[in-house]
Amino acid sequence: MAAKIPATVITGFLGAGKTTLIRHMLTHANGRRIALIINEFGDLGVDGGILKGCGIEGCADDDVMELSNGCICCTVADDFVPTLEKLLGRDVPPDHIVIETSGLALPQPLVRAFGWPEIRTRVTVDGVVTVVDGPAVDAGRFAHSVAAVDAQRQGDDNLDHDTPLSELFGDQIACADMIVINKTDLMDEDAAAALADRLKADARTGVQVVRATMGALPVDVLLGQGVAAEDDLETRGEVHHHHDHDDDEDHDHHHHDHGHDAFESFVVTRPEIADPAAFAATLSQVISRYDILRLKGFAAVAGKPMRLTVQAVGPRVESYFDRPFAGGEPRETRLVVIGQSGLDRAAIEAAIEAALIA
Repeated sequence: MAAKIPATVITGFLGAGKTTLIRHMLTHANGRRIALIINEFGDLGVDGGILKGCGIEGCADDDVMELSNGCICCTVADDFVPTLEKLLGRDVPPDHIVIETSGLALPQPLVRAFGWPEIRTRVTVDGVVTVVDGPAVDAGRFAHSVAAVDAQRQGDDNLDHDTPLSELFGDQIACADMIVINKTDLMDEDAAAALADRLKADARTGVQVVRATMGALPVDVLLGQGVAAEDDLETRGEVHHHHDHDDDEDHDHHHHDHGHDAFESFVVTRPEIADPAAFAATLSQVISRYDILRLKGFAAVAGKPMRLTVQAVGPRVESYFDRPFAGGEPRETRLVVIGQSGLDRAAIEAAIEAALIA
């Protein structure tokens, strides 16, 4: 059976910066074929129009598909599933599908839609990314302009207008596999760190919280979580079950190449390992202790002719033998470590070294 195509759901309130984050992701896609589904409420698809005209190499207009004038969870059979089928049926299907929800949409119903028979064997939810406006949430507002959010909500007769924004926000946090605190350049370090700690405490165990400016996140951090969120919906509890819509997003879409100064990576190269299971268990402890976001690479196992592939997202470590070592290829363990700036490289290298000889 062919491997499922991964899909990442990006959610968050109006103005949090979802479209800016996606644009940055496309600019730094590194050859990945990424298709976008933009879900907006209203006759004019603002985000879709911005992304269709982005001019980014590898981002063609037909890679951006819009679902306007209705939320995804209300139009699964008529709109969302056929759109996914169209993408999956291409002669050259995308490597990854990114779905940007409308600003007041609940992510849980969308994740649930991936269980529909037409698509459940062909696509999987790689992860749910919730983008938050750091300064606004720190101030208890949840959005830069609460009045603008409420005005859009009042204009839609399908919504429960009495639902507090805090409950909608709670749903987005409850469903997240990664929380992106955006606009941290507008916060002082202590406030940003305290907000990150608070959101991590409110989220499910293992959810990663990262900080960003103008949505500048490395693609390897944002994509490739491998969560299969549709298989653990029971852990993503909803505060309520209303249908929510909006029609706009962050209006500041100027491209700024901030780079990835907030993140760093390095390579650890060591000899072969003795016990893959023990190695994976120790790596999981190292990842949790030093707040590593991603760890990936290859290992040589003593007495085994096959190379061991190692992939870790947060503390979850997966490994499998992929191919024999080629003639002359060094039998070594080589891992790429990715995290936010300030990683204690010496301590991480020492801890991995201890795992190798354990």
